[in-house]
Amino acid sequence: MSSDLVIDVRNLNKRFGTKHVVRDLSLQVSAGEIYGFLGPNGSGKTTSIRMLCGLLTPDSGSGTCLGHDVIRQTAEIKREVGYMTQRFSLWEDLTVRENLDFVGRMYGMRNRRDAVGAAIDRLGLGSREHDLAGSLSGGWKQRLSLAACMLHEPRLLLLDEPTAGVDPKARREFWQEIHELAATGVTVLVSTHYMDEAERCHRLAYIAYGRLLARGTAAEIVAERALGAWTVSGDELAGLAPKLVPLAGVDHVTVFGSQLHVTGRDREQLARSMEQAARQYGDYRFAPAAPGLEDVFISMMDNARDDRQ
Repeated sequence: MSSDLVIDVRNLNKRFGTKHVVRDLSLQVSAGEIYGFLGPNGSGKTTSIRMLCGLLTPDSGSGTCLGHDVIRQTAEIKREVGYMTQRFSLWEDLTVRENLDFVGRMYGMRNRRDAVGAAIDRLGLGSREHDLAGSLSGGWKQRLSLAACMLHEPRLLLLDEPTAGVDPKARREFWQEIHELAATGVTVLVSTHYMDEAERCHRLAYIAYGRLLARGTAAEIVAERALGAWTVSGDELAGLAPKLVPLAGVDHVTVFGSQLHVTGRDREQLARSMEQAARQYGDYRFAPAAPGLEDVFISMMDNARDDRQ
């Protein structure tokens, strides 16, 4: 992975009327890196991505994307970026091949036919190339969207929740393709709600209510938060959970399959409470556990201040 920065922005801000949607966003992404962008709905992820690819102009701040100024050189950025939106945005009354050919025309590609053919082969769209886009399943629409945004061979891919509503097999195949692209030097910034996808990224950033709350590798973010976590197993866990919620040091009690997952920011107090509960509820098994990304992000959400309320 190259150390050259493809994205290097500082203190970007964006308001829509009275809503301050993105607050002082600073972000650095290296060439060939898969960078995960996480956060709840309405957190400012999409607005941030659109500022980076030249579709929105920041109200303030500075920086570059692909070496171009994010405020003054948005046209240059657009030519070198592939942007895949949350919703399918191609033409449903055109076939797969017709869609890709139309996108190639918009980019003014001289080798349009060769590029379309290569994209169809690479994404395995050959068996569907004459099907109307509107008749495709979510997974095939996803492949078509990725083919379209890669058609002009961009150096940077911005993917806005690209796997929402797609089945697990299609999600796995999609991520395999993303890692293959990154191995060729393409940089990928991807927003997602899925923790398993977040763990596939080289580095992560977490944004809530317009503010960047954490960034680093998955392991670094979990370690920095220093949460305590315990598991509880046994019969009739649904009846036990409400009894654990009010205990000192307990922030969350969540059902994970056949176990309860108990987390808290005060690890020592949480441990004392769990040890006491283990003595009180002897029919259950209490054990310390390692916190995960989902635990960390839920904890961050609890602490984040929603300025819109």
